[in-house]
Amino acid sequence: MLVFDLVRGALPAFRGYSQALIIDEVQKSVLSGHFAVNQLMRRALMELLRMVGETALDGLASSNENVVHASARFFVEHAQLEYRLRADLPTLSEATVRDLLQEADIFVRSFNGFSSFGLFSPLDGMRIVSLVSELLSHLWILSSLTFGATPLPVILVSVILSAMPCMLSWARNPTKTWGTRVDRLEARLAAKQDAMRHLAHSDAFRPEIMLFDLGPWILRSWARARKALLGLERRHDRAERDVFSKMISQLYLSGAFSAFEHIPVLLVLNNSTTSLGTFTMYRNALQSLFLTSGTLIHTLRMAFQSIFLMAAFSAARQLRPRLEPPAERVVPFRPALKGMAINIRDLSFTYPGSNNPSLRSVDLTVSAGEAVAIVGCNGSGKTTLSKVLLRIIDFGDGEILVNGIDIRRYRPQDYHAHVTAVFQGFSKLSTSVQGNVGVGYVPGMYDTDSVQSAIDLAGADDLVRSLPDGVQTILDGDVSYHTNCEGFPASGSVPRKPHGLSGGEWQRIAISRAFMRARRPEVQLLVFDEPTSSLDAHAQKQFHDTIEQISRDSDGNRTKTVVFITHRLSTARRADKIAMMESGTITEFGTHEQLLALKGRYAAMYHASI
Repeated sequence: MLVFDLVRGALPAFRGYSQALIIDEVQKSVLSGHFAVNQLMRRALMELLRMVGETALDGLASSNENVVHASARFFVEHAQLEYRLRADLPTLSEATVRDLLQEADIFVRSFNGFSSFGLFSPLDGMRIVSLVSELLSHLWILSSLTFGATPLPVILVSVILSAMPCMLSWARNPTKTWGTRVDRLEARLAAKQDAMRHLAHSDAFRPEIMLFDLGPWILRSWARARKALLGLERRHDRAERDVFSKMISQLYLSGAFSAFEHIPVLLVLNNSTTSLGTFTMYRNALQSLFLTSGTLIHTLRMAFQSIFLMAAFSAARQLRPRLEPPAERVVPFRPALKGMAINIRDLSFTYPGSNNPSLRSVDLTVSAGEAVAIVGCNGSGKTTLSKVLLRIIDFGDGEILVNGIDIRRYRPQDYHAHVTAVFQGFSKLSTSVQGNVGVGYVPGMYDTDSVQSAIDLAGADDLVRSLPDGVQTILDGDVSYHTNCEGFPASGSVPRKPHGLSGGEWQRIAISRAFMRARRPEVQLLVFDEPTSSLDAHAQKQFHDTIEQISRDSDGNRTKTVVFITHRLSTARRADKIAMMESGTITEFGTHEQLLALKGRYAAMYHASI
């Protein structure tokens, strides 16, 4: 690319020289009255060959640039997606990291032409080489045509007068620099405009928009931001002054100053045998000089901006997830035969930006193969404790020992391979039933028998059979996701409208997803956060019977540890132990009978529920 850009930068000089030779040949023929057809044809043939060569070089260079640009674009997009997926929640919770990732995203979008500061990527910085080469070729032409025959002051005056219209235009409308107050204001206005548009188009906000009559406020807020972005709120007198100044500049300035551009050549023509071709080449070179200079300045300015974004991209690639332990502390996860043993000691956690800890001095011991239920009122910290236990978020003080090893010494990927869960806020993917269930264990996603077995275990077989296309039925979810192997209608068929499910039906799909992995021998911990909140009593019993079945081996021995988070005390009774949480800590722990004998908070809740 460097060689191509250097050569392409010099092409305008060769083009002007070749065309000047043809003009000179025509001028000579006209003045002499004798047309040298052979000489003229030879010049025309040389020009044709030059055009063919230039076109071929441009085509080859463009093809090379497309390959390099597509490769670089794929690389940065792949790297961006990679570190986005690698980043965990604790890392993304830091404001500095979010800002860094946002600047890295701008860098990546610049390769697609979607950058906030223009159609530019650092790869286009190679264009600077071509522009410098082109600029030098124009300067060489001008110097060879004027120096020696024209005094230096005359040349300087000519160049300054030629540049005057551009300088005045720049002075009236200086180019905004990146990161100025105006840019920041425009960014805020754009964000406000997009936020109002999102509110207007989102079905999720429609009930509150109707209830609180937010329509007029949304429309007014959008209109103010949009008008400001479009420049429709300028004062009329200012607009009139702008129009008047532009008319004056366009009518007089360019014409007045351009008359002085050709002073050097006119002097040369008066004192030498300078030809019409030379004059044409001089004029073209002078005009191209300022055009190339302006383009070069603009490109340099954007390249300077892009350096900082490229630095953010490079820094983002070096981010290490906070949950990832240092290499020297990593311990490989070694599964136990009877499930996962968990020992939580004096655990505390506070969400970023909050002054009140969500977990405080939590102590909990779960033996290998035990089933433990965690109960408590809303906001008591049950879900937060499950996320900490699953290594979705990190904790502050205290420690968690898993099979006798500090949980922070396990790589999250290794640990997660031995865990499955149903989250309270599970994902609803806009793909087929098979895709929604199969993501629970991706290697088995396209194994119809494995998917169907997970659906049967979750008691969702009747539901799936009732759907229009069975496991291939496309569901109307919250997140769009499709694969090229499933979830599409057969060739020639009419695509069906995505099928909607109720809350309880979606919960069965989420349970099926967890069961894709739960049956596997390497999985030793099952965590369920309100897994049956939308199910009826019969479905709840079937679910717990299934958990009891898959958590034991063929001899009836426990091989998996189970943690339930629930507000249903009838569910909690089925567990071996029950932990009562209040205000972020465990206040009571024991069997159902032991907690009833304490006559504490659990006993009061239980007697109130029957």
